[in-house]
Amino acid sequence: MTTIKQTESGYRVDEAVITDWATRVAQAAGASHAVAQSLATYLVTGDLMGFRTHGLLRLRYNVQCLEDGRARREGSPRVLSQRRATQLWDADLLPGPYVMPLAIDAACEMAEQCGTGTVVVRRSQHVAALAVYLEQAVERGFLVQLMAATPAQSVVAPFGAKSAWFSPNPFAIGAPALDHPVLFDVSLSMTAAGKIRTAIAEERDLPYAALITPKGDYSVDARTFTASPPSVIASLGGEMLGYKGTGLNLFSEIWTLALSNYGRADANASEGDANTSWIQVIDPSAFTDLDAFKQQVQAQVDGIVATTPIDPAKPVRVPGSGALATREQQRVAGIDYSNAVWKQLQWCAERYNVPLG
Repeated sequence: MTTIKQTESGYRVDEAVITDWATRVAQAAGASHAVAQSLATYLVTGDLMGFRTHGLLRLRYNVQCLEDGRARREGSPRVLSQRRATQLWDADLLPGPYVMPLAIDAACEMAEQCGTGTVVVRRSQHVAALAVYLEQAVERGFLVQLMAATPAQSVVAPFGAKSAWFSPNPFAIGAPALDHPVLFDVSLSMTAAGKIRTAIAEERDLPYAALITPKGDYSVDARTFTASPPSVIASLGGEMLGYKGTGLNLFSEIWTLALSNYGRADANASEGDANTSWIQVIDPSAFTDLDAFKQQVQAQVDGIVATTPIDPAKPVRVPGSGALATREQQRVAGIDYSNAVWKQLQWCAERYNVPLG
């Protein structure tokens, strides 16, 4: 497939075609080739794996940041401190999809020498979906753990509150196995802000009560998120078990904001969606034989799949299996884009004179 195809619900386009187009758009917005290529590659990978709210839907925001100076167009992160197995970086608003692969590579190099490597990165522009970076470490036979927080953003309420403190912090892990890797990416809030905005655009309710109104009521009405005053997002666990999500959000923000010494009191509001990220890689061979480790992981995977499903029509799935299946399907048939997303891509095409198709 080499051309864009219109479908009943939108458009379908080949991965290489849309990646090349997005790269040229980012370059037209001022990014260096390296920055533009990473930005395009990892946003498209988000679409490939089904993370629609963190795919090319974000391209318009990213190129506007490049154009108006909210994101750096080229350069390297600054290393603020380091030891044999740890580093602290300041990305100085380089795009997250450019910085994250650099940080994972640095963590892998430390893990090769020390058995583990950790990089904390502050002030990268939004990193998009964490899941798209996991295989970079997993393919080298490593375990990887990623977390991100947004110090200039408070939209998630601690359990029992109706005002916000946290950001919608994502958490992701990856592990090699004998068959497909284990890949897991979840928000530590009931939902991500991008999913709420998508629900607003599609004029539908959220599938569960993920929002808390100014009166303290749990709600499925996505429109309350942009009302005045706005609702806030509930921590993972919701009305009954949100104390668990509060603890996980606290864990995330200590490991990111506190370790980077760049918290909510330090971040400038103009930094918007800029993230602080935790990247940790572990080499299993520092503990045991790598093949033996993979066998242990595979035994876990096989055991999960072998459990009896509640609904036989809905087999039990291992985290990551759906995303990998979606990616393989779309690599053959093309990536599907809704009309709403395509409208955003057309804006980029016209703004930067890089036609689609």
